[in-house]
Amino acid sequence: MQLKNNDRDGNQTEPIMFILLDFNNEDLRVLFSILFLPVYLVTMAGNILIVILVILDQHLHTPMYFFLGNLSCLETCYSSTIMPRMLVRFLSGDRSISVHGCFAQLYFFGFLAATECYFLAVMSYDRYLAICRPLHYVMLMNGRICIMLIAGSWISGSLGISIIIFLVSQLRFCGPNKINHFFCDLTPVIRLSCDKTDLVEMTAFIISSIGTLPPLLITISSYVGIIKSIIRIPSTTGKQKAFSTCSSHLTVVACFYGSLMIVYVLPNMNSLSDLKKLFSLFYTLLTPLVNPIIYSLRNKEVKDAAKKTFQLLQRAH
Repeated sequence: MQLKNNDRDGNQTEPIMFILLDFNNEDLRVLFSILFLPVYLVTMAGNILIVILVILDQHLHTPMYFFLGNLSCLETCYSSTIMPRMLVRFLSGDRSISVHGCFAQLYFFGFLAATECYFLAVMSYDRYLAICRPLHYVMLMNGRICIMLIAGSWISGSLGISIIIFLVSQLRFCGPNKINHFFCDLTPVIRLSCDKTDLVEMTAFIISSIGTLPPLLITISSYVGIIKSIIRIPSTTGKQKAFSTCSSHLTVVACFYGSLMIVYVLPNMNSLSDLKKLFSLFYTLLTPLVNPIIYSLRNKEVKDAAKKTFQLLQRAH
């Protein structure tokens, strides 16, 4: 294990590298390396395609697709925070990561995960206004408000994790350097500290509660209102059309929040560590993949925009 002297305590040493334990199963690592590469490539291609379509096609210059474009941009960054390094680790067998690299990964993961919570809340509120208050939609969701909601989401997502990372960076890591996870998540990292971590844990709990519970409540409240409005629609065709506009978003929300709750609400027991790592794959791997697939395959406007774009590219050649 590579160590360095701790300036604050001459008798202590700090690791300059952490070791990520992944899944502690060689067969699983081989299987995951075969599965994850195409999944990552499809995730990147799908999300980047949606961003390009939203920018280029005038028919997609609406609040819903503006939010979708930002979500796809976020998912592209989100996947790239964890997946490339993990794939290289699977293929090379080198499971080490520098302390600063670990903190950087922890920051960007926390920043983008928190921002996604806000995005999903904004998108659910947008669907609520479109379905439940259609006459006031244009006024309540104009361009200025859309930009403010998105900017506020990005900024809010970065503030909380910045405070947590600052506190984590003040900790000493002078003991074991093996992180029982496939990426640098907060709980496995601070477990390695030889300092008291009560302040970090309490701060992280408060900030994560503020960052996840209000957006989740907004999302749930929006869908309760949407369902009530759909129930009041007299025709079956009308109900199906109304629900189809938000069912894809609801699928992403259920996958994202469901896996987060399993990982972070269940008690921190060694017997549950492998289960938590497995479910961590849902919000780090599956959600970014599901987003472009659902929105592109189930949305006529996106499919039409893709066809027009490909036709223009063919004509250009």
